[in-house]
Amino acid sequence: MNILTKWLRSYLPELAVDDRQLAEDLTLRGIAVEGEFDAACGGRLYEMDITTNRVDAMNHYGVAREAAAIYDVALKPLSESIGAAVVETKPGAGFPVRIEARDLCGRFTARVIRGVSVGPSAGLIAEYFAALGQKPISAPVDVTNFGWLAMGQPTHVFDLDKVVGGIVVRRAHAGEKLALLDGTEKTLVADDLVIADEVKALGLAGVMGGWESRVTEETKNILVEAAWFDPAAIRASSRRHGLHTDASHRFERGADFDAAPLANHLVTRMVVEQSGGEVVGPLVDVVVAEWAAKTAQRKAISLKVSEVERHLGTTADGLGIGEAVVAQYLSALGCVMTQTSAGEYAVKLPSWRLDLEREIDLIEEVARVYGYNRFADTLPSFAGAVRELPHALHEATIRETLRGMGWSEAISSTFTSAEEAAVFGGALGGVAIGNPLSAEAGMLRPSLAPGMATMLAHNLHRDVSSVRLFEMGTVFGGSTAEVKEKVGLALGATGAAVATALFKADDALFYETKGAIEALLQKFEGAVGFDTNALPAWIAAGRGARVLLGGEAVAVFGELSATELQSRKLRQPCVIATIDAQRLFETKLRQPVSRELSRFQAVERDFSFVFPDAVTWATIEAALHRESAGLKPDELRSVLPVEIFRDAKGKSIAAGSYSLLLRVVFQSHERTLTEEEITRWSEWVVAQLTGLGGTQRA
Repeated sequence: MNILTKWLRSYLPELAVDDRQLAEDLTLRGIAVEGEFDAACGGRLYEMDITTNRVDAMNHYGVAREAAAIYDVALKPLSESIGAAVVETKPGAGFPVRIEARDLCGRFTARVIRGVSVGPSAGLIAEYFAALGQKPISAPVDVTNFGWLAMGQPTHVFDLDKVVGGIVVRRAHAGEKLALLDGTEKTLVADDLVIADEVKALGLAGVMGGWESRVTEETKNILVEAAWFDPAAIRASSRRHGLHTDASHRFERGADFDAAPLANHLVTRMVVEQSGGEVVGPLVDVVVAEWAAKTAQRKAISLKVSEVERHLGTTADGLGIGEAVVAQYLSALGCVMTQTSAGEYAVKLPSWRLDLEREIDLIEEVARVYGYNRFADTLPSFAGAVRELPHALHEATIRETLRGMGWSEAISSTFTSAEEAAVFGGALGGVAIGNPLSAEAGMLRPSLAPGMATMLAHNLHRDVSSVRLFEMGTVFGGSTAEVKEKVGLALGATGAAVATALFKADDALFYETKGAIEALLQKFEGAVGFDTNALPAWIAAGRGARVLLGGEAVAVFGELSATELQSRKLRQPCVIATIDAQRLFETKLRQPVSRELSRFQAVERDFSFVFPDAVTWATIEAALHRESAGLKPDELRSVLPVEIFRDAKGKSIAAGSYSLLLRVVFQSHERTLTEEEITRWSEWVVAQLTGLGGTQRA
């Protein structure tokens, strides 16, 4: 947002530093000035980058408050800047206001001005708007924009003659239509919050006003409104209808609960100054006590000065941060400090700082305003030795094994949607977030699978056709009241895989993933097995398997179902595996055993056989590792398939059979093998293979 230094200085009459120094000092305190320009009204125009948690600083008075804390100068009270409560020039009853959706609206203020003459704005409004590049509309509307630029509280003005009865803050009726100020018409849902009269909706609360009740040049009577809404409700409506406004930007981040009456006073006074008219009746201020208790009336936080000193350590000047400095900075930021004992305070939090919740937040504020650049560059003291995390070796083994096989590590979002949590969650279910960023990120992930599927889709949609990814991270189960965490592992593969005679090209990706999982699990103690029991619905029928380690299920993998592929607009198979990394952490790693290399010559012999398809490699391997024919276990060094061949036309190899070129290596650690031994053992190999139904090829 843009900030005018001339406007800032109107709140800081004693500020002595120049604009350039002010920009530098604000930036060092986290209120970043990204650019500086000459302003048409005098002074400088700051282009500022305010982080989302600091909605209190998204206005001129909020930035002025920060400057007052930094330089320890007086800040003109906002009520003094606005003026005293507007004097009633005509008696009357307060305008009727009813909050029906009390869980979504915490405060609503309203005041009536009659006999206005709507025209263009003048004076400071016109001057500041020209410097800020803010588009003028009409004096009453410009005043509402001036209000949020000044103090951060969005307000709205209604044409009072278009309001039937009183104001009702309620949920929308499903299917209710509302024409907005931007000229669009929205179809509302039951979760939308609207400001309505007794007949119709007047505006989408906290987002945008309605077209029918807008203030025009014909408007004679005005209703001024300032309110406080539930941030989650405003964020949901804003996202749902694709509207991001200055009002929603502030409401959805947590506006100041106590600012509504002050903002209403400001707008009312300035409308009268700009457009004439007279104020009728008192300010109506309807407050929901439950929301007040959660915001402006939060319980005080206990703060120990000794904890401030312990956390922040030595300052560059060697003086440290004492009790007086702590009190000075926190008081300047709006905290009310009551001493409860020596060096300990009960700190009442300001209504505009909903981001402050704990003692450590207050300590961070002291450090921020003091200036991180003013602390000494010292290392913390350390005693003892560096200790490895309990599962560091297991994690390193998993990562090194997968990287060595060509898989790249990736990181996905910790959040997922409720729909994906239900599909991929299984027994863990999902944990709902109390204040989600969006509906698509409303749950803590119960599985790494949806994130992996999203990453595969992200690559494919950007013409990366062959992808091999893995992710190791935390997954969540339980409930919001009791969240259970454990470490999960996911593999994702799509694109070209090397087909061999052992399986078709369509199966190559599946078996490549299976091989990677098997190679990984062989690093851990326990026999690796596979079955097809209890596979989740996101795996295509007949295209998945469950993986067992030591007889316990530790993983599932398979191709994404057609439904999941279609939802992500994917046109090629994707294989995803989810592995219980926590279970692997609890399993011992296999310890490699080194053997001395033989000093004697190894002898290789190749055997070419034709086998029926029913004879598997596991059967052949098991038959040749039996101790027989005078062979010692270490003299048969290896049995490897060199070449497998099938003839699709059935000419050289009959259909239903395959040709196998087998290489057997003999070697002794004690002596050189004789020709007679090699001949005898070769005959034994032929006998074993023939006994399995194989036919030796010439």
